[in-house]
Amino acid sequence: MNSIQRAALSVSVISSFITPFMISAVNVAMPAIQSTFRDQGMDSVTLSWVATSYLLAAGATLIPMGRLADITGRKKILGLGFTILAISALLSAFSWSPASLIGLRAIQGIGGGMVFGTGMAILTSVFPPNKRGSVIGIAVSAVYIGLSTGPFVGGIITHQFGWRMLFVTVALLGLIPLTIMLRFLKGEWADAAGERYDYLSALLYIPSLIFLIYGFSILPQFSGSIMLILGISGLVFFGIRQNRVKYPLFQIGLLFENKLFALSSSAALIHYSATFGLMFLMSLYLQYIKGLDPRTTGLILIAQPLMMAAFSPLAGKMSDKSEPRIIASIGMAATCLVLFALGFLDRDSSITSIVLLLVILGIGFAFFSSPNMNAIMGAVEKRYLGIASGTAGSMRVLGQMFSMGIVTLIFSLVMGERQPGPETQTELIESIRWSFRIFGCLCIGGIVASAVRGNIHQPGDQSTEPVKD
Repeated sequence: MNSIQRAALSVSVISSFITPFMISAVNVAMPAIQSTFRDQGMDSVTLSWVATSYLLAAGATLIPMGRLADITGRKKILGLGFTILAISALLSAFSWSPASLIGLRAIQGIGGGMVFGTGMAILTSVFPPNKRGSVIGIAVSAVYIGLSTGPFVGGIITHQFGWRMLFVTVALLGLIPLTIMLRFLKGEWADAAGERYDYLSALLYIPSLIFLIYGFSILPQFSGSIMLILGISGLVFFGIRQNRVKYPLFQIGLLFENKLFALSSSAALIHYSATFGLMFLMSLYLQYIKGLDPRTTGLILIAQPLMMAAFSPLAGKMSDKSEPRIIASIGMAATCLVLFALGFLDRDSSITSIVLLLVILGIGFAFFSSPNMNAIMGAVEKRYLGIASGTAGSMRVLGQMFSMGIVTLIFSLVMGERQPGPETQTELIESIRWSFRIFGCLCIGGIVASAVRGNIHQPGDQSTEPVKD
């Protein structure tokens, strides 16, 4: 491993850690944030926008920023993303109102879109195909370490120093990869240099995706349906435009002509749609049905991300030697079995069996995620690596929103307006069961998409040399 590869891996690992760490840590700090701004009218709906504004901005900018990075330089956009992330996080620590915090969180999301849309692309650019799965596995492991440590570290920082110090910590973390980039990551990667950036398509894509993501998240409200229609309509017009311009923001051919890329991306969307809501559902089950306190619940739920972090590097390395579709399909099959098993939860289900299922789920998740990302990044030409990385991130965000949208829809149908509590245990269990059963059915489609996607280990471009400054 040469110095550029070491620097790229370090930057990618840290960037993969920071964003999930920040998301999970800030979630723990929500009650403290609401307490600070209660006198300024911060209710639960307003509080939810502290998290939602970040996710919407990040999800909507991933592909546009990935394309911009392919044209202007991935290191340049990644560095700008870290700068925006660090500055906006620092300013968030000095928020003076709910609106200022929500606005700054949206700016953080734009920075996050730049980071996630380019970090994996640079990693893929500097490592040869026979090492790609291994390093992607390490980077994916960092994501789950961030998710695992975020609630614990975020809780300590919030308890000892207040929630504002949490954003200061994120800002300081953002300076680490920026320093490594400036000192050690020499060269630039702009495989689509000279092509024109389609700003009009970006202006059409970003609000359309925001409408789609947020609209689905607030179903079955009428406003959610309207936003969903607007979002889908906007994306249809976006797709039409991409077929008419010389240098499209997104190469539609990747979806209709590149079977490996299209099915790998679809598998990612399905997998996140089927799994993201699990933590929410299990948290409700363990606390409202089993009567556990939040601390014990957290200790049980951490079993899943710990297994993800432990097995992702191994799964990634295996995908360098065996076809990713085989490993990923096995991982999704394990996930599918666990989801169907959780569909039979009742009041008497043992904690031991639940922990065992979460362990299996975490291993299955790891064996899907790293090989699938390897397949996505290996399915495109080098000039589309930013788009591929951005697409993978978009599938994750869309899947997360779809997952929670499914849960919300089922809860509204089964429980109506009633809140979880001792008197609604029967309805709550039914809601949880049906959610897991639907998630399991989704996974069946994901297994098919993963299994028939095609092979990745074929002769191709082995060059990893950067474009010199």
